[in-house]
Amino acid sequence: MTESAVPVDVERLSGIDPAAAGQQLNDKIGMKLLEATAERVVGTIPVEGNLQPYGLLHGGANAVLAEALGSTVAALNAGPDRAAMGLELSCTHHRAVRSGTVTGVATPLHVGRGTITAEIVLTDDEGRRTCTARLTCVVRDRPPGA
Repeated sequence: MTESAVPVDVERLSGIDPAAAGQQLNDKIGMKLLEATAERVVGTIPVEGNLQPYGLLHGGANAVLAEALGSTVAALNAGPDRAAMGLELSCTHHRAVRSGTVTGVATPLHVGRGTITAEIVLTDDEGRRTCTARLTCVVRDRPPGA
């Protein structure tokens, strides 16, 4: 695993409007993508800048990281002519994080024609599990020209 971000062709993965590419929530939380394959997607976020009022990492930041990584693994498994969109996300927050970096690893649990489910495990700098998430994406054919 490297410390530099992996370039990802956002249009190829998601088919989003290029005007929306510069408005991604992932950028706002400081997410870095470190590894991206159909079997495993790894990314990080800093705790600093993503706090709730008590000085802990915000649970919503965990959810954003989990959905971003899970959606990416789903998109890579769906293929270039299909779109994967989040259908259900569940997060269990196990441990508070006050500083450093949180790392997430998304792996597919189920890859089907209509849905893809991923497990996302988030850990702190000491490798302790801080959150376990599960994301199910619906998979649809892309409309022609999309």
